[in-house]
Amino acid sequence: MKKVLITIILALVAYIIYFLQSNFFNWFTIAGIKPNLFILLILFIGLFGGKTLGTIYGVAIGLIIDLLLRNQIGITAISLGIVGFLSGIFDKNFSKDSRITIMIMTFAVTIISELISYLANYFIFSINFEIMAFIKITLIETIYNLMITIIIYPLFQKFGYNIENEFKESKILTRYF
Repeated sequence: MKKVLITIILALVAYIIYFLQSNFFNWFTIAGIKPNLFILLILFIGLFGGKTLGTIYGVAIGLIIDLLLRNQIGITAISLGIVGFLSGIFDKNFSKDSRITIMIMTFAVTIISELISYLANYFIFSINFEIMAFIKITLIETIYNLMITIIIYPLFQKFGYNIENEFKESKILTRYF
């Protein structure tokens, strides 16, 4: 029952993030660039839910974003799926309690996601490769995501441990029969 409730809450959070990103952050852009809150959500799900849950949510949310916002279906799904998978790997190797570690993870997955999206658009749709525009967009989006991570991570952390307790099964036997 708790898993269903957590899944519903995560779907509602994704819905709220969609409206924040499409409406609210249109007013608060830096050089015309908005943050990518979906990367932060998938990083959070992957860190606290594991590789499988992060990848599933990344691909599902990415497909929904592609259907709602873009004509190229699959590029955002692939990049967010990879972010979810990498987040699960980061969970095994790094601490979730340190803000600096979380900021480094946010920095890494934002750059990786943007690089995957840019390269996929370049190779699949033959879009011109402009390295300076890519660096500018990625740098500003990364800084924006880092600022938001600093602000909202305590909320994510509180909810994240509930996700971790419910979705990650403990391999420790407490009783021997």
